[in-house]
Amino acid sequence: MTFAFEQRHEPLAPLPVFLRRLVQSIGLAVVLIGASLAIGMAGYHWIAGFVWIDALLNASMILGGMGPVNALNSDAAKVFASLYALYSGLVLIALMGILLTPIVHRMLHYFHLDSNRDTPRSSHTRRGRN
Repeated sequence: MTFAFEQRHEPLAPLPVFLRRLVQSIGLAVVLIGASLAIGMAGYHWIAGFVWIDALLNASMILGGMGPVNALNSDAAKVFASLYALYSGLVLIALMGILLTPIVHRMLHYFHLDSNRDTPRSSHTRRGRN
């Protein structure tokens, strides 16, 4: 999986290339969400002592930015929950970057295309000199 984008002097990538990049970004985001959810579930299960379904609920709520559901009874569980909440905030920022990169790149590349590609630069005439 490569995320090499075309340079400014290169033409805009064809739509299938853009869509492939978009699908790759979505796939990477899904993997990151799954790994983050697994980390949260494991921590809530083994550190906080929640059953798996409650661990899933709490990890999902923290990862989604909603906040914890069940009360935490031990200091270790509270430390884990606070670290997981900080981690989840950073994951949210990273996910937005991963998902928006192909879209923003295509928009910027499209708007910076040279609109005078068909006319050679040497054919411009100087005004005021005859």
